[in-house]
Amino acid sequence: MSKFDQAKMLMKVRKVQKELQREVIKVESGDGAVAVEINGEMKIKNVSIDASAIDLDDIGQLENWVQEATREAITQSQKLAAEKMQPMMGALGNLGL
Repeated sequence: MSKFDQAKMLMKVRKVQKELQREVIKVESGDGAVAVEINGEMKIKNVSIDASAIDLDDIGQLENWVQEATREAITQSQKLAAEKMQPMMGALGNLGL
């Protein structure tokens, strides 16, 4: 692969990375009691909790909802990144990445 092709590919990768930074996925659990927002780079942007939907006598349930929403948000973020990067994976291998 020529240096020009490598530079072109790296520009495409950077463009996808910027797109992933802007993509926000929102996942809810506990019938909306907990919501986690994450971007395509797997960075948590926000966690919100609906206090009216929480039983303070059952904090364990709240913890489970937070874990569940966070796990699902990360999974969806990983899938999004994989989908966006898939077209470039073969070319990236040629760059040694």
